[in-house]
Amino acid sequence: MSTRWKPTFAIKATFAVHAAAAVGCVLAPSLWPWALGMLVINHAIITTAGLLPRTTLLGPNLTSLPDDAVARREVAITIDDGPDPEVTPRVLDLLDAANAKATFFCIGWRARDNPALCREIVARGHRIENHGDSHSKVFAFFGPGRMKADIAAAQATFADITGQTPRYFRATAGLRNPFLDAVLHKLDLKLASWTRRSYDTRCGDAETVFRRLSRDLGPGDILLLHDGHAARTPDGQPVILAVLPRLITALRQHSLNPVTLPDATS
Repeated sequence: MSTRWKPTFAIKATFAVHAAAAVGCVLAPSLWPWALGMLVINHAIITTAGLLPRTTLLGPNLTSLPDDAVARREVAITIDDGPDPEVTPRVLDLLDAANAKATFFCIGWRARDNPALCREIVARGHRIENHGDSHSKVFAFFGPGRMKADIAAAQATFADITGQTPRYFRATAGLRNPFLDAVLHKLDLKLASWTRRSYDTRCGDAETVFRRLSRDLGPGDILLLHDGHAARTPDGQPVILAVLPRLITALRQHSLNPVTLPDATS
């Protein structure tokens, strides 16, 4: 990117605390308990921030659509962890039937296993965005080099398969660390989380999942579902398939238009 990375106040404060602790210990070694205490408090704050997917303490974070999209009464349905060869085609059919568009945050290795399905997502008018290459459960513990390599590998995969370069990134479970913002800046990506999530990888009750997504539904919302790792309903159906038609009906009843993230933010 042509612009320089600008760290947030919290990250600047982290740099300052570490520098002050180092200088203090050199100039006055007896102050090391105070320096250690400062570092512990700082790390506790930063770690807590990394566990809060919707916070902006560690960098810009899209948690709702911009004002122009709100004025157009747009919402974004985002679908994570695919592509899944069993579930994703059925999700696409449901979206087609409702004339609704969605954004699929896909995993790099899954895309390489299912390239035709990725191309089908794009051919039907949806968008694929970056959900990392490995979707590692310890992504938030990656250093900057490993983090950049993982995201860049997925970025290259999606561009090669679909001909479109993702504009947004979503971390595994939304968890991250202070390195991520600078890495995304270098890769020309923006962090996107959600307005509300359904926890549909753990909950197979369609009514509960629907209620979590439709509570206080309004323009500008970013809604999170999963085609990969989807929980199952009592009859064995991926819960997204039971919830999605009902969710889109609710959107239409509120005169809300589901669009892709790039369309809503361009």
